[in-house]
Amino acid sequence: MKAIRRFSVRPVLPETLRALHELAFNLRWSWHPETRELLRSVDPAGWQAAREDPVRLLGTVDADRLAELATDRGFLRRLGLAAGDLSDYLTEPRWYQAAEARSGGELPRSIAYFSPEFGITAALPQYSGGLGILAGDHLKAASDLGAPLIGVGLLYRHGYFRQSLSPDGWQQEHYPVIDPHELPLT
Repeated sequence: MKAIRRFSVRPVLPETLRALHELAFNLRWSWHPETRELLRSVDPAGWQAAREDPVRLLGTVDADRLAELATDRGFLRRLGLAAGDLSDYLTEPRWYQAAEARSGGELPRSIAYFSPEFGITAALPQYSGGLGILAGDHLKAASDLGAPLIGVGLLYRHGYFRQSLSPDGWQQEHYPVIDPHELPLT
């Protein structure tokens, strides 16, 4: 039977942990080891169960664990550093801004990058292989350089299929249903 309506439950994070939401919804965590490690430390078993997807992880963390983290000085210190680092990353000038200053002219404010798929992280399953991985790497590099590259693609409701082998050795396809409300997207 098909569901009439689906609900996405998002926990209300304690005030001291609000930065976790910002870290989870900025895909930089997917190529920034320190942020990934911080997110994993919220609940290591939950991180694995959520297939290293911080949005899914935050939706499943026990309230007692969140209360514990909200008073853990070591965790809060690491969270503050990660949030500050992300803030610097988003606001400090990088290579592109320095190139604009050196050129004396005005460089483009935004550059559209069209691709049918972007392989940024498995938590955002919008790729099937090489083209998507390459396009995702372009976005990551442009982000690190401060280049105003905007990825324009398609958000597939069912994504690409995952394959496995049956006990008899036959390929089996699994088409995951993708709920945009459960993805690290805004």
